[in-house]
Amino acid sequence: MSICIVVPAYNEADSLKECCQQIAKAMKKFPDYSILLVDDGSTDDTLKIIKRLAADDKHISYLSFARNFGHQAALRAGIVHSVADAIITMDADLQHPPRLLPELIKYWQEGNDIVYTRRKSGPETSVFKRLSSRWFYRVLNRLSGLTIDEGAADFRLIDARVAQVVRDLPEPNLFLRGFMSWVGFRVYALEYTPDARFAGTSKYSLGKMLTLALHGVTQFSMKPLRLANILGSVSVLLGLVYGCYAVWDRVVSHNAISGWTSVIVTILIMGGVQLVMLGIIGEYIGRTFVQTKQRPDYIIKEKG
Repeated sequence: MSICIVVPAYNEADSLKECCQQIAKAMKKFPDYSILLVDDGSTDDTLKIIKRLAADDKHISYLSFARNFGHQAALRAGIVHSVADAIITMDADLQHPPRLLPELIKYWQEGNDIVYTRRKSGPETSVFKRLSSRWFYRVLNRLSGLTIDEGAADFRLIDARVAQVVRDLPEPNLFLRGFMSWVGFRVYALEYTPDARFAGTSKYSLGKMLTLALHGVTQFSMKPLRLANILGSVSVLLGLVYGCYAVWDRVVSHNAISGWTSVIVTILIMGGVQLVMLGIIGEYIGRTFVQTKQRPDYIIKEKG
């Protein structure tokens, strides 16, 4: 029974040594394990630390990207280049507790193909973080048609069969959190409370979270396009109603239309709706355009 633990790292030089030590401690009962560190184009000493760790420990290997391609690309690269009966993905900042690794493995041994973790908010979690996370998943699920648990994290174990599906999938820029919900197989959710970040700061800003949500929605659902169609239909209906009112007011009531307020408001509303619809359509066209180029999700500069 072989286990590979994939750890993406972007500017995590201060956390990597402690992370690997805690993983090694948690995996004492599973000698056939490996750690694959994926350097996502870090600008600090992350790669130097990774090389040093790989030289000192036979369990550790690494990939290094030519530039920063993003967390999802690093996760996918780790899965693609791992050869094991089960693959576990986790972050290097130690908010994903390595002590839970044996539990993930236990539930996998019980027959589950995907064992994912569901984050519980601790008392130190800010109100903004809780609300933003809650709305992130609500909007994502409502628009994408997926069922992703609130607090679902990229700290998960996947069986070799699931990993093979990821390797064979030609789709670029894969949103793994949504894909794991879509792909099926037997799934188990393990709740956990995240530990405090060991060092550094979070790499996921609010803007990146919104981008990730938009990416997930447009990758798995046509609902935004249908929403654009509905908005367009409602706008046309309101325009017809207002047009009938304007004709009646002019011809029947003989009231002069005073000022340009109503005209300006109508133009602004209609123009805004059209721009929203064009933006949604443009998002899908843009993703189709990127996919037709068939560029890789990442470029590996070196590995060891």
